Amino acid sequence: MDRETVEPHVESMPGKRAREWADYHQSNAAPSTYVYDFVWDITSEAEGPFCTDVDGNVLLDFTSHVAAAPLGYNNPKIMDRMEEFDLVDPIKIAGQDFYVSDGSDPGEEDIPGPSALMDKLTDVTSHYGMDTVFLSNSGAEAVENAIKICYDNSGGQKYGITFDGAFHGRTLGALSLNRSKSVYRRDYPEISGVFDVPFCADQSCGDGTCTCGFFPDPESTMSALRKKLHPKKGNVDADEVSYIIVEPIQGEGGYRFPSDRFADELAAVVDDYDLTLIADEIQTGVGRTGEMWGSDHYPMEPDVITGAKGLRVGATISNSDVFPSEKSRLSSTWGAGDILSSMQGVFTLEAIEDYDLLDNAVVRGRQFKETIRDDAPETVTDVRGKGLLLAVEFDTKERRDDVQEAALKRGLLTLACGYDVLRILPPLDVTEREIDIGANMLLDAIEDVS
Repeated sequence: MDRETVEPHVESMPGKRAREWADYHQSNAAPSTYVYDFVWDITSEAEGPFCTDVDGNVLLDFTSHVAAAPLGYNNPKIMDRMEEFDLVDPIKIAGQDFYVSDGSDPGEEDIPGPSALMDKLTDVTSHYGMDTVFLSNSGAEAVENAIKICYDNSGGQKYGITFDGAFHGRTLGALSLNRSKSVYRRDYPEISGVFDVPFCADQSCGDGTCTCGFFPDPESTMSALRKKLHPKKGNVDADEVSYIIVEPIQGEGGYRFPSDRFADELAAVVDDYDLTLIADEIQTGVGRTGEMWGSDHYPMEPDVITGAKGLRVGATISNSDVFPSEKSRLSSTWGAGDILSSMQGVFTLEAIEDYDLLDNAVVRGRQFKETIRDDAPETVTDVRGKGLLLAVEFDTKERRDDVQEAALKRGLLTLACGYDVLRILPPLDVTEREIDIGANMLLDAIEDVS
């Protein structure tokens, strides 16, 4: 496959073999969140955003596996470097009773493993004073460990604060923080003492027209968060709050971008009450927004960052003062690290730096937004994004769903989020040509159903 010339090509979507594979998979799989019968053929050609399914259809994948494949398929920036090594088994180190090395001096590895990834992560979070990392398998585990260290650091204080529309994972502790779709939490037990306040995505907030609820009185400086913590007017003692957790940009909740006034107020409240702020960067981190972390766009300074997806592993990152000093407070069967995934994480972070992919994300994201805004009909109510974290919002949920289906039949993979939003997540090294192809495929799909 020549990435510079390949075009999407679809005979039928889904095809006969894709339906057979989906049926085979579902015959043993628990019901989950599969969106459509796209079956990637891992033995066929794929590179960057282009991949081939089991029926031979060539597709343009603008999901990046929900940002978990930040450089797309078989990217030589990763694959060429990995091909240099004879991989071994086991490639996951069980327990945390020993370490792993390629035999070179520390910090000079040819085969970077968990130690190298943690060193790299402290480099890219040093501007927040972070120097300590705990690795795990997934984003949900990263969140679980984040709230654990915050409860421990605060002496077991009672309360956590989350935001309406939030999504932080599917394990029980993370579910307790979710405030998006009710299906995620219904009938499951929850951590007690988790309060929620509105997330303000109303960009006009501050001119007297705020509708988000975060500022009950648009003209007042008393936000719902500040009121909740107020020594006389509030119902939560700020001294008993272990953490506030926030997605710098809400993902599953609908790619909701915080208003400037919300971001300023959150930073001020955290500072005024000396609260511990967890930034859930599982979808917004690792260059997706045109900065290394979504938090870098805003005045709020996190005390803890949770990462996963594009890192290929789960990571809870903070300052050593926040982490427990007592052994066994944190541990995991696979907490010593996945050698292969750690290597991929290091190579991804290095590729972002070496190939100026933060700048590319900004330029190509702007290109996508301008193309859609110039030609989209009135059924598109908003086009927004930072870097290559992009959203197209429609007038109805039904139209969003129809557009997604029409785009699939043309060979463009997208994902839904929120109520009526399509999320667009091209690889970080996406080219001008690829954005042009994808944006116009989406415009054609919109025209098909408008």
